[in-house]
Amino acid sequence: MHSVRSHSRGFGTALAFVVTSFFAAPGFAEMSPEELAKIAQNPVGDLISVPFQNNTNFNFGPEEKTQNILNIQPVIPVSINEDWNVITRTILLVISQPELAPNVSSQQGIGDTTFTAFLSPAKPGSWIWGVGPVLQLPTHNNSELGNGNWGAGPSFVVLHLEHGSPWVYGALMNNVWALSKDREGGKFNNGLLQPFINYNFKSGLYLTSSPIITVDWQAKSSDQWTVPIGGGVGKIFHFGKLPVNSQIGAYYNVKKPEFGADWQLRAQVQLMFPK
Repeated sequence: MHSVRSHSRGFGTALAFVVTSFFAAPGFAEMSPEELAKIAQNPVGDLISVPFQNNTNFNFGPEEKTQNILNIQPVIPVSINEDWNVITRTILLVISQPELAPNVSSQQGIGDTTFTAFLSPAKPGSWIWGVGPVLQLPTHNNSELGNGNWGAGPSFVVLHLEHGSPWVYGALMNNVWALSKDREGGKFNNGLLQPFINYNFKSGLYLTSSPIITVDWQAKSSDQWTVPIGGGVGKIFHFGKLPVNSQIGAYYNVKKPEFGADWQLRAQVQLMFPK
């Protein structure tokens, strides 16, 4: 369905968007680096952004190889009226899958796409929330990289972000059920919980921890949960007038399926655009 060439064209389009917006960020000009960092840490903020998050998973699979997943995650807010916004979040996966058995070749390509639309107050207080549907679309170009069935479920996010406080903390959660079991990959029922906590310095530097806890409710009990611990550091810098949120961290899986990765290196670059 997708190819490496189409992915390159998509990246080129995103790069062109960056170039055209290079000198078009006056809305951020008066914000401090700390304020920009806190805006970037709000999953339902009134901000157009394009995060590129790369996850490298070590000792993955029966052969204990390295798996790499690039998440391209455009976030686009849509104003409903003066009281409500809908924040759309799309996650497209670009996967490099290692050999899973001696006679099984590695795979590279596009995985399934996750789309979430959060309804959120346009003028929240220090506590911010969003709720809405999450959809899983079978966009993979190889049966080893996704599931052929569509999925849907609820998603919810809540966080605390207070002016004058260096702390931003909260949690995002969802659960996705397969809408059928008739296509390749079979039925699925997967949950996700991502608590996050950030401490921001005035320079735009911040400390962060945002482990992604997942559960496969259909797996045997010993293989259901992946529970990482860890954290990292982030920094706001500018590309001309365009703010960029950069981040790197490491997470160790204290609980994982039999062939799950031992640990993960996560690096992210988030391009931030004014509406």
